[in-house]
Amino acid sequence: MHVSVNGVRLFFDVEGAKLVPDGPIMREKPTLLLLHGGPGFDHSIYKPAYSPLSDIAQIVYLDHRGNGRSEDGPREGWTLAQWGDDVHAFCEVLGITEPIVLGASFGGMVALAYATRHPNHASKLVLVSTAAAGDEYLERRVELFERFGGPEVGALARRRLLEQRGHPDQTSVEAWARLAMPHYTRVPRDPDMGRRAINRPPVLQWFTRPDGESHNYNFFPDLDRIQCPTLVLGGEDDPMHPIESQADIAAALPPHLVRFERFADCRHACIQDAPERTLATIRNFILRPK
Repeated sequence: MHVSVNGVRLFFDVEGAKLVPDGPIMREKPTLLLLHGGPGFDHSIYKPAYSPLSDIAQIVYLDHRGNGRSEDGPREGWTLAQWGDDVHAFCEVLGITEPIVLGASFGGMVALAYATRHPNHASKLVLVSTAAAGDEYLERRVELFERFGGPEVGALARRRLLEQRGHPDQTSVEAWARLAMPHYTRVPRDPDMGRRAINRPPVLQWFTRPDGESHNYNFFPDLDRIQCPTLVLGGEDDPMHPIESQADIAAALPPHLVRFERFADCRHACIQDAPERTLATIRNFILRPK
C-alpha cells in the first residue's frame, strides 16, 4: 500500500488488526511502527522475525523514502531530519496516535530523529543496535571484525572505516559483502531474506559519501528532549554499532524513562542471534504500563 507523505509516496504494510473482539467489547491494540535498517533496504528484513508481536500490537511496516518500494523524492531529502519528519507525517496521515516506534541500526537513527524532533508524539520508543552519532568507536569496530573474521576481515574493516571513509572502490564494496557482512550476526542469516529484500544502493551511497550525514550526525545534544519510555538494546559483540554506542544513548536519556538491555553472544541483529529473548524483552516493554 502507498500513501502520500511530504510530497512522496511511501510504501507500508500492516500485520494484525487494530481492534479485536474481547468479550462484550472491541479491544484496541497499540500500533508498533517498525523502521527498517540500511539505508537502502526495505521493511521485508523484519518479516517474519517480528510477526509474533502481532498478537499484542498492530504492526505497521514502513519503507523510508528512497528505500524499498517508496518513491525517492529529491536526494536532498535523504536526510535523518526528513526521514524523521516523514515518520511523524505518516502517522498523521493514517491517523496513528501514540505509536510505539521501533528502529534498528539505521532505523534507530531515524527513530532518534523522529523522537527528538517530535518529542510528544510516540508513546514508547525501542532502539536496537544503533548509534546517536556518526563514526563512533571506529577502532573498536575494526577490532571486533578482526576478532570474528580474522586478519583479512580486520584489514578490510580498517580500510573501509578508517582509510576510505565514504569513498570505497567497487572492489572493497564487493569484498565487504562477501567477507565482512557474514559477521554481522552470530547465527547465519536465512539467504532467502536477502533474496526477498529490495536493495537500493544509491541511498546508501548518498548517506555514506565522504561528506555524508552518516559521518557527522549527532543527536546527543537533543536526547533529553525525548519524553517517552525508551528501551535500548544491543548485542555485546556487535561489530557495526558496538554496545558502547547503546550504553552512551542509555546514559544520555532521562534516567526515569530508559531501560537498557545488553545481549550476550549477540552481534548486530539480536532478533537473529537471540530471537526468543529479544521478542520477550520487547513484548514485556510493550505490555508494561507507561
